[in-house]
Parts: sequence; structure tokens; C-alpha cells
Amino acid sequence: MTRFTLSLVVFIATMVASMQFHDTMAQTTHVVGDTLSWTIAPGGAAAYTTWASQQTFTVGDSLVFNFMTGQHDVAEVAAAAYDPCTSTNPISLTTTSPASLTLTTAGTHYYICTFTSHCQAGQKLTINVSAAATTPPSVTPTQPPSPSTTNPRTPTSPPPTTTPTPTTPTEPCPPTSSPSASPPTVTTGSTTPLPPPSGGASSFNAMDHIANLKWRWNMHVLSQEEGRQWDKCLEIITSV
Repeated sequence: MTRFTLSLVVFIATMVASMQFHDTMAQTTHVVGDTLSWTIAPGGAAAYTTWASQQTFTVGDSLVFNFMTGQHDVAEVAAAAYDPCTSTNPISLTTTSPASLTLTTAGTHYYICTFTSHCQAGQKLTINVSAAATTPPSVTPTQPPSPSTTNPRTPTSPPPTTTPTPTTPTEPCPPTSSPSASPPTVTTGSTTPLPPPSGGASSFNAMDHIANLKWRWNMHVLSQEEGRQWDKCLEIITSV
């Protein structure tokens, strides 16, 4: 595939160069009047008008005037001097044959012979010159890069692993196997847990602790840890 692409680029570059060479060689040399040459034509100025209508003039072309030196000449004049055949202050004047004039500008060009009465007799020529075609820019073939110069693909890093965070187990609810006891008497508005009952027990049993938690839950004074204990107790009680 790379060799085919390179061959195609070289072919296109060759074609462009050939077109440029053809444009260069396309510049034409026009012999004025052909076999009639540059003289007083039998048909007057119409002879040169007919000849010019059969030509295509482009910037870069050349006009060649063949005549007898000393008997004719060729002068390029302005448009205002062409009709009255005024030969003073010509743009250019060539007195020797053959006279080769290069067309350097587009537009209408006017030529006459300055010898007496020659222009009035019809030795005059008008031509219209077109601008030269634009030459396309040259193309330089580009060598494709070698496969060894390409950069290898960089391997991607694996995604980072995530270590799960262990959760703290919830403290279980106090056992409920101890004998039940009456819940402590509650004084409305108090925010302090009541002392253990005076039934001869030296500390709270499980039911006392549950009763105390229930009272504090009703009073909305449970701490976060006591709230977890109360929720655990509710789970155990409802599952029994």
C-alpha cells in the first residue's frame, strides 16, 4: 500500500511538471500577414484585420514583422494615434527586418508603418492580447514515514484496587434471662436516669436497664450509644 501511494504521488508530480512544460512551450510566434508579410496590402487594412481575427494572442507570444528594410518599418502607437496614423512619439519603433516584438501586456495593441502614406494606405494592424493562464504550483513528492519510526503504544496502567473498610460490630443488647423487676418511677421533666430500685438488688439487672433505656427514649435524652442499644433490644424483643 505504501509503495502504491508513493508511485501515485510521483505520477501526479510528473503530470504537473508536464503541464508546466506545455504551458511554457505554448507561447506562440505569429508571423504578421503570413506570406503577405508586412507591406501595403492590395486589400488595404482589411487584409491584416482578417489575419488577426484568425489568431489567438496571449501574453508571452511574439509578433514577427517581415519587410524590406529601408522601405518599411513598424511602430507601436497609442489608440489615439492609430486612426489618424500619427507617428510622432510612438511606444516603440523598429526599422530593421525581421522585427520581433514580444507581447508583455494584455489588452489592445496598435501597429503602423511610419513611412509616408503607408498607414493611410492600410499598412496597420490591431490585435487583442489575453492574459496568460495561471500556472499551478509545483508538487514535491513526500516520502512516507518508515514503520520503524512510529512510536509504540504505551500500555495503560491497571485501575487501582479498593480495600473495603471493616465495619464496627454493634454492641449486643443486654441479656433478658434475669428475673423481671418493676421499672423505676419517673419524674416528669427530669433528664437524669433514676437510681436502681430499692428491692435489695445492688445493681441494675437486664430488665431494669431496658426500662431505663425506654424511659430515656421516651424523654428523647438517649445518647448515640444508648440509642444503638435500644434499637438492638427492640430487635430482640420483636423476634421473640
